[in-house]
Amino acid sequence: MDKQNNRLTKKELWSLFWRYQFMVESAMSYEKMHGAAWSWTYMKLGDKYYKDKPEDYTRLLTRHSVFYNTEPQTGQLVNGIVASLEEQIGMGNEEVDEQLPVTIKASIMGPLAGIGDSVVQGILIPTLLSIGMGLAAGGNPLGPIFYIVSYGLIMAAITTISFRSGYKLGISALDIITGDNARNIMKALNILGVIVVGGLSASTVSLKTIVNIPMGTEMKPLQDVLNGVFPGILPLIMVLLSWYLISIKKMTATKVIMILIIIISIGTVVGLF
Repeated sequence: MDKQNNRLTKKELWSLFWRYQFMVESAMSYEKMHGAAWSWTYMKLGDKYYKDKPEDYTRLLTRHSVFYNTEPQTGQLVNGIVASLEEQIGMGNEEVDEQLPVTIKASIMGPLAGIGDSVVQGILIPTLLSIGMGLAAGGNPLGPIFYIVSYGLIMAAITTISFRSGYKLGISALDIITGDNARNIMKALNILGVIVVGGLSASTVSLKTIVNIPMGTEMKPLQDVLNGVFPGILPLIMVLLSWYLISIKKMTATKVIMILIIIISIGTVVGLF
């Protein structure tokens, strides 16, 4: 059979998977973000279909070097879709336009980033960290081991399933990702993420005051009064302050940490904490 009519082999598909997986953020720039890594990823496909067609090979690398940015783990879904489309283009399917993969990438990267960040950054990582930190609190070495192993296994499953599903679905995945159902799922995941982060904050952020206040003829700890009105109100105030500085004031995490250190240091010196 003519090589030009061959579909991508499993080895070649896995090559696209592993190149994207390990190198997607290896050449980041504000101009193209993941663009350079995409071009490098698809050189293997170019070697298969355009080895004797330098102009087609050049167009392949050029169209995949444009600006692109999404959540890397779930981004394997886009890689699978593009692999399916580029395979059809390489085999000479005239029904698939060369710009279609670029259009698909531009259309999907935003919604997929929202879903991926909500799941990975907003739910998965905080949940695994809370479990790992709970194990490590008493000096148990299983804490960090649990996080490293569980995160690695879950990410391996997410990336593999995403890539294989994208390749299998091809262009039909566009309707699934950008439809109303996907937007509803993203909203639900955002809400779940807020709940997880809230629970993590309540269980791991500790701040108590040592101030005593007069209660009748006796002095009572202010912390007991606060606990009776709103348990955990001081940690909540610090969490909300951090959110305000990062989200509203657009401060970096380093600046926020320094501000929190200054607040706690001053409070300790004057006898508040």
